[in-house]
Amino acid sequence: MIKRDEIYDLYWYFACERQNIFWKKLNGEKPPWTDDIILREYKFCNSYRASDRVSQYLLKNVIYSGNSYSKEDMIFRIVLFKIFNKESTWELLLNNFGDITLSNFDMNKYSKVLSDAFDEGITLYNDAYISCANKAFGYDRKHDNHLALLNKMFIIDKVQDKIINSKSMKQAFDLIKSYPLIGNFMAYQLITDINYSDATNFKEDEFTVAGPGSLRGIKKCFKSLGNTSNEDVIRYMYEHQDEEFKRLGLIFKRIGDRPLQLIDCQNLFCELDKYLREAKPDLKSNRTKIKKHYSPKTSKIEYIYPKKWNINNL
Repeated sequence: MIKRDEIYDLYWYFACERQNIFWKKLNGEKPPWTDDIILREYKFCNSYRASDRVSQYLLKNVIYSGNSYSKEDMIFRIVLFKIFNKESTWELLLNNFGDITLSNFDMNKYSKVLSDAFDEGITLYNDAYISCANKAFGYDRKHDNHLALLNKMFIIDKVQDKIINSKSMKQAFDLIKSYPLIGNFMAYQLITDINYSDATNFKEDEFTVAGPGSLRGIKKCFKSLGNTSNEDVIRYMYEHQDEEFKRLGLIFKRIGDRPLQLIDCQNLFCELDKYLREAKPDLKSNRTKIKKHYSPKTSKIEYIYPKKWNINNL
């Protein structure tokens, strides 16, 4: 593979500077948290995926909500939440059904609640990444097709049992992506989130999947990959992070003693693509603008992470 050296180095700079912002906010420092004009102006995901707002909501309200759930219920809860990926949709269902478990899931009742909200103009989906919206199960509305998908996966096929008995993250990923409306990237996100819980305990460095944004970032970072796959590039970044931060004189402060994982390195290529739209606009892709501006919030966030990581004392 042939690097664009300046852009390659920007990958590591971005990872470090975005993590510095995370720590300054966590430590209660006042904004601005960086001298980087682009990072001050626009909204970017954290260097660690699990530190992002929706992941934190998932951990606090879906996985560690205060109630005890079976592994089967936990997998169902996570997949349902992530299909919509929106806090208000989860809370709408909670308010109507009291709890979200396999025993109280009824696609027709769930449909009534979501359809009423949709008819009132309420947005049901997060726009962070777009869920597939074809009529795979014959319904006109996207949420009805997704409810039918959940019914097929969990009530008819009992995919939860197959995931629990999977020998590897890749095997569980293949199970999930075999269903309609779920592509490679979505399946990778889902199995990553399931693995935050105690329902599974897969090795995180087993494999990765390059999402659309990551592919754009990789293309900008490298002139040519030769015979190297996009996933191998992500693994290269994962395996060489310490030496690259050291080479560039960057002090990257981890969460706990946890290095950036494959999923984080994948996400960072996506965020680099966004950053470069302003920093290096001559590097063209099918996205030219950064959608979201950043408004600093000074309220302190209490971060939590999967208990199995043993890093919940930041």
